[in-house]
Amino acid sequence: MKRFFQTLKNIWKIDELRKRILYTLALLAVFRLGCFIVIPGIDAAQLANLQNQSSEGLLGLLNMFSGGAFGNASIFALGVMPYISASIVIQLLGVMIPFFQRLQREGESGRRKMNQYTRVLTIIILAIQGPAYVANLHAQLPAEAFISSMQGLWYGAFATIILIGGTMFVMWLGERITDRGLGNGISLIIMIGIIARLPSALWIEITEKFTQTTGGILMFIIELVVLFFVFIATIALVQAVRKVPVQYAKRIVGNKQYGGVRQYIPLKINAAGVMPIIFAQAMMLIPLLFSRFDVTKGLSAVLNNPVGFWYNFTFALMVVIFTYFYTAITVNPTNMAEEMKKNGGFIPGYKPGKQTSNYLDAIMSRITLPGSIFLAIVAILPAFAQLLGVNNQFASFYGGTSLLILVGVVLDTLQHIESHLLMRHYDGLMKTGRLQGRAGM
Repeated sequence: MKRFFQTLKNIWKIDELRKRILYTLALLAVFRLGCFIVIPGIDAAQLANLQNQSSEGLLGLLNMFSGGAFGNASIFALGVMPYISASIVIQLLGVMIPFFQRLQREGESGRRKMNQYTRVLTIIILAIQGPAYVANLHAQLPAEAFISSMQGLWYGAFATIILIGGTMFVMWLGERITDRGLGNGISLIIMIGIIARLPSALWIEITEKFTQTTGGILMFIIELVVLFFVFIATIALVQAVRKVPVQYAKRIVGNKQYGGVRQYIPLKINAAGVMPIIFAQAMMLIPLLFSRFDVTKGLSAVLNNPVGFWYNFTFALMVVIFTYFYTAITVNPTNMAEEMKKNGGFIPGYKPGKQTSNYLDAIMSRITLPGSIFLAIVAILPAFAQLLGVNNQFASFYGGTSLLILVGVVLDTLQHIESHLLMRHYDGLMKTGRLQGRAGM
């Protein structure tokens, strides 16, 4: 404990780090404030039905990513999901289209161009999602929830512009945090939205358990212990890597010798991050399209029971499939082998080029299997928690998207803090060793 307080004092002593932390907290506070500013023309007291609708499924995912702004009909209702969707599309284009592949190889200038394309695509997605969200408001809220003068096509256009401006402002906050704050701004905004749901979920769980007369308090303690071990296992999943040794050939330039050292390529067991769960959750909404037909109504009901066997079996299977798919498009063994060959590196026992590429591909295929199975287990853990008596809001922290984002972003932020401490010759956050961050969300 003494070491912990000493580390906090060291963090506060570093002027730049202190300013970055305060700047980050200030911008996150602005985001949280905006999540409660309702779109003009809507009565905030009439939002109960919208909040109930946005508690499960893909709408629940959107509500989580927006920090509850989706269910509050806030100016930030669409959150950062359009930007994330645009980023995924641009990333996929970078695999399939040569033009974007060239941009990826251009370094900083190429990255700036791809960011610009991502912003343009974000606006296009917002122009589609904005009217859809306004139409959903009219479908879910009673007529008296809207001011009489705020009706019709003009109000739809007005609300859409507000929503587009809100999302672009959130993106601006995220970029400012990344540039002048601490860690990845977009990831921190998503994380703070998830954490904002924790106090109310925890209070509901405490209330339910303490009102039980038969072992409620003991069950709550057991739940916290299990949650702790789930966090530990998830950290192990996020941190786990397979180190592939790489030997660099010696080069003599003048009187100096370069190379001749052995390094490692850290191949992550969970290279896909949280994306397979997001894709699988979106696909699990497809059976809802068939709920209106008598022939498929029974199958749709079975596949839309979040705590049912077939729902969770299908969900876990899709997480495994999407893990392989997303890993295949984000980790390119051929490019890795080419870059290694250009820099005079080789894997001992394997020729540079195709043989090295095949070896890396084989390793990724092997380590992705246990990673995908573990990710599938994490994805369906909330269902097991609900079956064991945990309320559905608190159960979401036992696994799924919420848990992976929380663990990944916290580790990334702690790594930034530790790098500042070590750069100023202070002890790091860990007593021994170095804290490893994540490669991406």
